[in-house]
Amino acid sequence: MFLSVIGLIVIVIGFVIVKTDSPFKAYSGIIRIVGFLLVLTGAGLSAVKQIEPGYVGVQKLFGKVNNNTLESGLNVINPLVEVVMFDVRTQNYTMSSVHDEGDKTGDDAIRVLSADGLEVIIDLTVLYKVVSNEAPRILKEIGTDYRNTIVRPICRTKIRDNAVYYDAVALYSTKRDEFQARIFKTIEGDFKGRGLVLEQLLVRNITLPASVKTTIESKINAEQDAQKMTFVLQKEKQEAERKRVEAQGIADYQKILSTGLSDKQLQYEMIKAISTSPNAKLIIMDSKRSAPFIIDAK
Repeated sequence: MFLSVIGLIVIVIGFVIVKTDSPFKAYSGIIRIVGFLLVLTGAGLSAVKQIEPGYVGVQKLFGKVNNNTLESGLNVINPLVEVVMFDVRTQNYTMSSVHDEGDKTGDDAIRVLSADGLEVIIDLTVLYKVVSNEAPRILKEIGTDYRNTIVRPICRTKIRDNAVYYDAVALYSTKRDEFQARIFKTIEGDFKGRGLVLEQLLVRNITLPASVKTTIESKINAEQDAQKMTFVLQKEKQEAERKRVEAQGIADYQKILSTGLSDKQLQYEMIKAISTSPNAKLIIMDSKRSAPFIIDAK
């Protein structure tokens, strides 16, 4: 379009030169021809629009939006049309308390009140994308800044609306997945009505008040101590059971020795014990005695 404007200016200059005594009067025809070529070249270039992959183009002419989108590649259009680009790839919007981590500079975390009246700080990342054939409607109803017009306020509002159904500790622990699924469902419906698709909702971090965190840590430590004590008691019971079984075995053995062994068995046990000793000994057996004489060979 810029070349076409330059061409028109050149054509006007050519017509003006014809009516003057300028030394360039003889070249006025050539000047006008160059002007026409510039106009044609500019119009030709303006009539072809390249759309990059991952984008769609929306045509706008004198404030009127065309409902047909331009897909990626080369498209032939009206040279007077303005093409507004929309990114249809997956986009993310992060709200975080960490400086420079979110889309907004500084602390941009979402502060909500739980069912028990405590303030909970939530870091959130939203993954979404624009529906291609809804881009013209988005341009007409919302504009190109749909991130700050739709994505940010809807997410923050819905999270606050749903957090009031949960206690602070439940949000932090047992009900976290349920809370995330609940806000996903509510935000998804609002996005769909605005031409956006919610792909994923990530609750990245939930920060509780310091007093609540201290209470939770104390409870966890108490539970760990209780589990440790249970383990110690179980171990002691097992040890007591082992000693009882051992004592019963010894008692049974002594009972067998006192009631079931004959004199010959006693002699055999004594000889076996003596023979395994490292000291040399002389053993004399007397059939009239129940036990042998033991004489040290040294």
